[in-house]
Amino acid sequence: MKFGKNLSLAAAMALSIFASLPAIAAQLGGDARAVIPKDVQQLIVVDYRAMQNSDAAMNLKARVLPPELKQLETALKSSGLNDNHDMDELAFAAFRTANSGESTKIVGIAQGQFSLPDILANFKKQKVKSTKIRNNFIYPMGNSGMLVSFLNPTTMVFGSNDAIKYALDARDGLTQNFLSNDSMMQQMSLVDTEPIWSILDQKGTQMMMRGVLGEASQLADYETIKKRLTASRYTMNFNNGVKFNLDVVTPDTFTAATMSSLLNAAAMYKKVSGTAAEKAAIDNTTVSSSSGTLQVRFASSDSQFSSLLQSPLFQSVVH
Repeated sequence: MKFGKNLSLAAAMALSIFASLPAIAAQLGGDARAVIPKDVQQLIVVDYRAMQNSDAAMNLKARVLPPELKQLETALKSSGLNDNHDMDELAFAAFRTANSGESTKIVGIAQGQFSLPDILANFKKQKVKSTKIRNNFIYPMGNSGMLVSFLNPTTMVFGSNDAIKYALDARDGLTQNFLSNDSMMQQMSLVDTEPIWSILDQKGTQMMMRGVLGEASQLADYETIKKRLTASRYTMNFNNGVKFNLDVVTPDTFTAATMSSLLNAAAMYKKVSGTAAEKAAIDNTTVSSSSGTLQVRFASSDSQFSSLLQSPLFQSVVH
C-alpha cells in the first residue's frame, strides 16, 4: 500500500511510532509552511527529538514505517547532519500538482539548528556537486536518488527531484503554497500544540475513512455521504498512557451522526470476529458526533497498545 494511495497508512504509522513520547509540541515555522505546495492531501508533523530519545518509539517505527517515508528518512541521514542532535521537528507532506492526476508527491521538511558550514564542508569533502534553481542550491543525498535544499540554518526540504522542485516553486512564489490553503491552515491551528499531529484534506479524509470502516465502507450509506467529508485531523498524546483523537469535519450534524453510526456498526462487527487485543481496543474507543464533527477517541495503557500492534486488525490497516 503506497503512502499516496491510502493515507490511513500514515495514521497507523503515527499510532505505532509514538506510544511513549512526552507531550512536546511539533510546530512548523514560516519557511517550512511556505515550502509546502498548496494542494496538500496529508501533512504529518512529529517531534523528532523526542522520538530519537525513545527506544520503544524507534523500535516500533522500524516495524511499520512505510517504504516511501523510510526512503526519505534514510536519505536524510546521508545529508551530512547529525540527526540525533540537530533535528527538532520532521514533517512529511503528500501533495497533488496540476498534472499529477490521482497520484501524490511527497516532500519532507526538517527543522532544527543545522551547522550549514559543517554540512557544506562535508559535501565538498565528498565531492558532492550542487545544482541551482533560482537562488536555491540543491544537493544529492548519497545514492538515494533524493535531493536536499537548505532554506536557512533552521529549515531544510528534501525529496525526489520533481517533489523538491514543486516545493521550491511554492516557496519562491511561482505557485501557491500551504499558507494560501485557508481550510488546511485552520485545521492545523487546532492540532499543532501536540507532539504528533496530522491534517487531511477531503480526498485524504475519504481514503482514510474507507480504510477505517473496512467492509462497512461498502454500505450504500457511506457511498452517499463520503463526498460530504470535508477534512480531518488527528493528534496523539502520551501522558498517562496513549490517547488518540480523530476529528472528521462534515457540513452538518446529520452527516456526522450517520458516520458515527457506520463506525459504531463496524466496531461491533469487528468486536464479534476480532482477537482479544482488538476487542480490548474497541472497548477503549468511543465514537460520537457533535456540531457536524465526527469524533473518535481512543485511550489505553502502553501495554494494551503494544498488544494491539500485534493484532490482525492493526496489520490490515498498515498493509
